[in-house]
Amino acid sequence: MALPSILTERLRLPVVASPLFIISHPALTLAQCKAGVVGSFPALNARPESQLDEWLAMITEDLAAHNAANPERPAVPFAVNQIVHTSNKRLEHDLMLCVKYKVPIVISSLGAVPEVNAAVHSYGGIVLHDIINNRHANSAIRKGADGLIAVAAGAGGHAGQLSPFALVQEIREWFDGPLLLAGAIASGGAILAAQAVGADMAYIGSPFIATEEARAADAYKQAIVDGAAADIVYSNYFTGIHGNYLKPSILAAGMDPDKLPEADPSKMDFEAATTGVKAWKDIWGSGQGIGAVKAIQPVAALVDRLEAEYRQARARLAL
Repeated sequence: MALPSILTERLRLPVVASPLFIISHPALTLAQCKAGVVGSFPALNARPESQLDEWLAMITEDLAAHNAANPERPAVPFAVNQIVHTSNKRLEHDLMLCVKYKVPIVISSLGAVPEVNAAVHSYGGIVLHDIINNRHANSAIRKGADGLIAVAAGAGGHAGQLSPFALVQEIREWFDGPLLLAGAIASGGAILAAQAVGADMAYIGSPFIATEEARAADAYKQAIVDGAAADIVYSNYFTGIHGNYLKPSILAAGMDPDKLPEADPSKMDFEAATTGVKAWKDIWGSGQGIGAVKAIQPVAALVDRLEAEYRQARARLAL
């Protein structure tokens, strides 16, 4: 099955920049789209909820102006992440704004709901749903999602435990539609590897935290640069759902990263932490691939690096 044109036209690399809770905002999203990859942000990052209308107007107008001024190199479409979970009381409001502005790509998380897919399809948009196992993947497609984001072991934030090889193989046995792969992808070689294993595109988050446009604390950005796979802790303590976090931020909050208790998943609240500190704000999410991130730099420079490494990897394999 061919990829929708929205996921192929204008891209320099087969990459979707994942929506980073708190961190992604219009400046980062616009920089990603103009650099040649799909930029995104979580709808919940716009606070108060009325700000989402302002953000979508700003992004839509800015990209249109950029494309008019740069017809030879237009920007890539953008995506908005919707948390489809009972703890998200804004879902209906935020989804209607996506319909109003005809957001090209909606990324749904933590629940597959046919009504969300139908709303996006009503104006010609597509829905990519993130999953951590084959069962969730089947459910998402049955309920009308257009494509899947396989969140494998090593991904930043909420992540699964399955090997990308196993997860992609099982999905590809029955699904030939758009498939993205997430999990420790922080180099051009890893992007090519995602395609080699069977995915169409890579889904990259943590490297974009260490960019000048990211809305992250300087200490957080530096921790990404200084960190390595050994600095990542997998726990469900902070939100009720398992995720990967930077060990130094857990230590700074006065907790022992090696002795975190299990949380009750039924009490999961995406916006609240299990403790007095808050996940994402005080406890920093990160994937295992951060060893490839050597400096805080503009988004454009990061995409340049990824593209050069991608081409080098293809050349090594004579592709």
